[in-house]
Amino acid sequence: MIHSQKTLDQKLKRIAAGNDTRKDFILADAKDADMAFGITAPGPNRAGSCPHGYDPKQKCYKTLDDYQQQIREVIKQQLVDIVLLSASNLERLGINEGLFKNSPITPAARANDTTDVWAVRGGKYPSQPSRHFRTATLDHIKYGKLENNHHRPYIGADLGLYSVTFTNNIDWDYAALEAFHEFRIEAEKKKFRYFLEVFNPNVDPGIDAATVGGFLNDSIIRCLAGVTSAGRPLFLKIPYNGPGPLEELASYDSNLVIGILGGSAGTTLDAFQLIHDAQKHGAKVALFGRKINLSEHPLAFIEMLRRITDGDVGPVEAVKAYHGTLQKNGISPQRPLDEDLTTTIGKLSYS
Repeated sequence: MIHSQKTLDQKLKRIAAGNDTRKDFILADAKDADMAFGITAPGPNRAGSCPHGYDPKQKCYKTLDDYQQQIREVIKQQLVDIVLLSASNLERLGINEGLFKNSPITPAARANDTTDVWAVRGGKYPSQPSRHFRTATLDHIKYGKLENNHHRPYIGADLGLYSVTFTNNIDWDYAALEAFHEFRIEAEKKKFRYFLEVFNPNVDPGIDAATVGGFLNDSIIRCLAGVTSAGRPLFLKIPYNGPGPLEELASYDSNLVIGILGGSAGTTLDAFQLIHDAQKHGAKVALFGRKINLSEHPLAFIEMLRRITDGDVGPVEAVKAYHGTLQKNGISPQRPLDEDLTTTIGKLSYS
């Protein structure tokens, strides 16, 4: 696939040249939740139909077929720039079905799955210090099989997400950086691009909560300072720790493209205000997973995200318009409009 055909590469080129506009904001749908949540990844089945023999007292979930159909619909809509998948879903939809072949959307796969994203039911993994782990191989992501000749055209994806979680523990963080080093070397040899996800510490880092944003920023800059252009990420994916930390990171290195992650579902205003405020304070990318997937109408939700980043509507107006679309399509909202116009994220400003 020629990169120039993809909106991601076109936008990154304009961002690098410093002549990007609001319409060059990069939007990604993170549909890699099966590598974190397992069966619950597609979200609850609000229609109420459960697999045969399922305990009716427990919550019912959509199936993998449902999840893949959601992904097909997002690709067909062509409003996001990236769809992030697990390697297995990339194989089924990207390699076997060829859905990205003539699409402006760039496919990407989760290249590693650190233990802090193992959010299985009854599991305790996210509460323990993050450890490095990689399920997928770069060859399988790019070619669907082990490939000795890396000059051949790839048929999967040449872009992946690599995740690191710094815990302020020398042993865990040292091991994570050793693994990151090995990944970068392999990625460079195999001409594989990546973006870097860095979470806030998933365990108590032993510092004041107000220092977490600075800890994250310093950790990112420190770990990339020794990385030359051949091995640097296309962009970052980080939590939004407020306007101060985001502006500090964005202003430090103008060549560093910063993206924010969506986090938990929350209200609709939570999502719309988050992307608005992040863009205002220096973000050029947003990667939303659960916020899109768990919405009542994912395609309408994505449309509102794009209208916000394009500057067509504000967050409050977008919530009202989204509810209007739900009503028009006969879809019952999860919350009444007045409740959906509230926020649960204290770090954001809503003036």
